[in-house]
Amino acid sequence: MQIPEALNLDYIDEQYARYRKDPRSVGREWRLFFHGFDIGREQPASAAGPAAAGDLAARVAELIHRYRDLGHLLACMDPLSACPTEHPLLALEAFGLSDDHLEQEVETPQLTFTERATLKEVLRILKETYCRSVGVEYMHLQDPDERRWLQERMEPSRNRPDLDPDQRKRILEMLVRAALFEQFFNKRYVAVTRFSLEGGDGVIPMLDALLRRLARQGAREVILGMAHRGRLNVQTNILGRPVAELLAEFENCYDSSQVVGAGDVKYHKGYLGEIDLGQEGRVEALLVNNPSHLEAVSPVVEGVARARQEMAGEAGRGRVVPLLLHGDAAFAGQGVLAETLNMSQLKGYGTGGTLHVVINNQIGYTTLPDDARSTRYSTDVAKMLMVPIFHVHGENPEALVHVIGLAADYRAAFGKDVVVDVVCFRRFGHNEGDEPYFTQPGMYDRIRQRPSLHKLYAEALIEEGVITAKETARMEKAVTDAMEQAYAEVHGTTCPFPETPFYKEWEPFSGRYSSDPVDTAVDPERLRQLARTVNTLPDDFTPHDKIGQLLRRRLEAVEKGEGIDWANAEALAFATLLAEGTPIRLSGQDSARGTFSQRHAVVVDRKNERRHVPLQHLDGPAAPFRVYDSPLSEASVLGFEYGYALAQPRGLTLWEAQFGDFINNAQAVVDLFIASGEAKWERLCGLGLLLPHGWEGLGPEHSSARLERFLQLCAGANMLVCDVTTPAQYFHLLRRQAKAAYRKPLVLMTPKSLLRHPKAVSSLTDIAEGPFQTVLDDPAQPTKARKVLLCSGKIYYQLLQRREALETDNVAIVRLEQYYPFPTEQLKTILSGYTRAKEVTWVQEAPENMGGWWFVRPLIQALIDHPLTYVGRKPASSPATGFPNIYKAEQERIIDEAVGALKGKGEAGK
Repeated sequence: MQIPEALNLDYIDEQYARYRKDPRSVGREWRLFFHGFDIGREQPASAAGPAAAGDLAARVAELIHRYRDLGHLLACMDPLSACPTEHPLLALEAFGLSDDHLEQEVETPQLTFTERATLKEVLRILKETYCRSVGVEYMHLQDPDERRWLQERMEPSRNRPDLDPDQRKRILEMLVRAALFEQFFNKRYVAVTRFSLEGGDGVIPMLDALLRRLARQGAREVILGMAHRGRLNVQTNILGRPVAELLAEFENCYDSSQVVGAGDVKYHKGYLGEIDLGQEGRVEALLVNNPSHLEAVSPVVEGVARARQEMAGEAGRGRVVPLLLHGDAAFAGQGVLAETLNMSQLKGYGTGGTLHVVINNQIGYTTLPDDARSTRYSTDVAKMLMVPIFHVHGENPEALVHVIGLAADYRAAFGKDVVVDVVCFRRFGHNEGDEPYFTQPGMYDRIRQRPSLHKLYAEALIEEGVITAKETARMEKAVTDAMEQAYAEVHGTTCPFPETPFYKEWEPFSGRYSSDPVDTAVDPERLRQLARTVNTLPDDFTPHDKIGQLLRRRLEAVEKGEGIDWANAEALAFATLLAEGTPIRLSGQDSARGTFSQRHAVVVDRKNERRHVPLQHLDGPAAPFRVYDSPLSEASVLGFEYGYALAQPRGLTLWEAQFGDFINNAQAVVDLFIASGEAKWERLCGLGLLLPHGWEGLGPEHSSARLERFLQLCAGANMLVCDVTTPAQYFHLLRRQAKAAYRKPLVLMTPKSLLRHPKAVSSLTDIAEGPFQTVLDDPAQPTKARKVLLCSGKIYYQLLQRREALETDNVAIVRLEQYYPFPTEQLKTILSGYTRAKEVTWVQEAPENMGGWWFVRPLIQALIDHPLTYVGRKPASSPATGFPNIYKAEQERIIDEAVGALKGKGEAGK
């Protein structure tokens, strides 16, 4: 079907008159059009006389190129506006041509399907291909093969699909389902928020066609992310969610005793559907849970897709396809979307191409494009990827079906993203309680006059004899009857709380945290064997001299059984897990080497820059070890890793911040997904966050990973928050994270100076025996101590150093290695051993209003019978000073106050 293209010259004249008087009085599209028109009028026209054959061919070649490049400027894509009819850059005069040349024939080597054609025929081909219901931006692609591939599939068909009657009836059926779904809920639940798809109904038959196309290509899974608008419609009409389940949410008829978790609003929830596509087979589609922050789900989808692809093996990228549905305002406005696009071709984050569909309502809440972006199209940010962008008239469902099929084929051919911009409208306000006439009365007057798309398409098919009015009526009745029946079954009843199906790989795992020790012990001889492997390079490999020495020292420490530092313990933890069959993924900014030049998980040959990853060369069978230096992004990369861990429960997935404060730029991912995902959506996740943390005199940001923020989010055993002080503890914590029967996010304050601190080392015995201890008692066990210092992290070593310098046994130092879940019983047992202590003090480097103080204060106070005191920095708005001398004085004061001042110190140290 070809939608009639409106030509209203009076309307265009009226808009042009308004533009000449005040350019801001018309919309952006008209301003751009008239600006180009005026430029064209000012340019002198070339002579239109007879042209030599070669000259004519050159002009026609330029015309073909420009239509391919700029034809979208004349495309009829907007249901609410008159179609553009001319543009100065596409006028014949711009090429030195005129109407006199229309009947002249010319060779057309640029068109693969015809060798010669008249100028008139060439124009007809180009306009039908690029200036009707589909506008294409693809000439920015730098690969000529990709351009040619697209041209060979668009120009011969004129960007029109060749659909048989059954396919067209299927489109109508999906439009009917989409429209009547919304109308039914609008009638039964007046003004209840559902974020209707009305105005963008064509998305439903488009997605239906896409799933069938993907299935024919061999896809078996689709990972889908989308914001609110149309989400419920997609769940029912695409993913196959029973209407009764959705009605139960509107009815809120659950037995309160069965309710699990805190829950979320209905238009945020995800769904895993098994879709029967008949002859095309079956596809499993996961709609990922999405909070209100729109594009926040985009990197999560990519992470889920990447994990599922790797789990599917070599053919994974063809079997698992990521699909993202966006709003136009969010696509242009949300920075995390640009970050996600940037990851698409990176080896650590690519998913073989993502299909992006923009439901372009031409408005964001009440904000028009003029105030929402500085670009012509909302999709312009995607041009950085060198991928095609299709703009499609939202009321031409056949064009939508054609383009989405072309997009799927392009992804399969080139492994790259594709963007499909569905230019439509939002029939009602932002939600069902919003009044759009307050802010866009003109726009909504035009919308009110638009019939429902299923009515328009049905009329076209009836007129063409494809279907009868009776068949259409029966189709509508069947859809309505099914929903009414489901409503009758649910309304007024008590509904069982629905199960939330998810991937079967999660069946062995629980969300119930246990404080019982997890067996993380490893035979010492096995540790030595693994150390020899990971610290030995190939014979023909020439490392940097310092790296060679580093690996030799690591191996010597393990062989001797003492002096094992942080990075060495980490490598041993990774090696043991890999050897036991646990895959590991570690990513972050400069994580391969390590920000502090400590890890060196990837070693580079200094002669030829060949890269060697020792953990990928263990003796015997081992799980894969993947380490990636991430782009300089936090929100998107953390979202990706959350999604990866969401889909892969059997592995150890770690995201490392370059400095702990970098988590600030990804705080939304923590709030929206990591801390609350289990409570809101019943989704478990074992992602680990490695956040370098500790006051080293490096200024405000590079001191604190904002421990206090994580502790504020802790409730219901939702995540693990730790700050460990020894390599052995780190070793066992990593192994516990992978081997426990439960899955919880782990937030770990990792050290900086302790990476090389001479006392922050462990013995092979400590590493071999385990398990992880949530509280570490004072190894000296000064039972006669009059004062107990409780602390966490690196300040322990400064307190210990001062106690040794004072040679006192009046002070005991106990380390809290896990903040949450708080180890009440373990700490209570340790404190009970210090019967002579009259003072218990919490010591921290952080300001009083930061760090762990306000979290631990009531918990520790409940365990002792005298007031808990505090030693640390004073309350502050900044985590630390940037002046080295002030930092040293503050640090010294903390140690003096906690343990005691050294004899002979001046007043500054008292």
